[in-house]
Amino acid sequence: MRLSSTLLACALVAVPFCASAQVSININVPGVVAVAPPAPRYEPVPPPRVGYVWVPGVWQYRHDAYAWQQGYWQAARPDYVYAPGRWVRAEGGWRWVEPEWKAGKYKEPKGHRHDHNHDYDDDHYHCPPGQAKKGRC
Repeated sequence: MRLSSTLLACALVAVPFCASAQVSININVPGVVAVAPPAPRYEPVPPPRVGYVWVPGVWQYRHDAYAWQQGYWQAARPDYVYAPGRWVRAEGGWRWVEPEWKAGKYKEPKGHRHDHNHDYDDDHYHCPPGQAKKGRC
């Protein structure tokens, strides 16, 4: 009888520890970051440069944290339009889509002046992330 009461006492002491135990499973999907990127930083776009395209700054994910990469000028490619890289929502988190050059000619959208440095892709106007809310597009 003494043995069963000792086992019962041990079982009662162990119950709170078992109830508070947690299981954490971290599934690492290649190319997907579980944490959303921070909001884009505002960077003033420099005046246009002939023969160059402005590449806006972006958050890059390195060493388990986001780091800001400032915008820079890149040499333009004749008969191509630059499409900047961007973060897109993916199953399980966020995935980075690499920037690319798309075949096409620059077309001025209706109601916009060329002195604004925006990206264009055939008939589709692209406003850089975060700029529409600031009234810049």
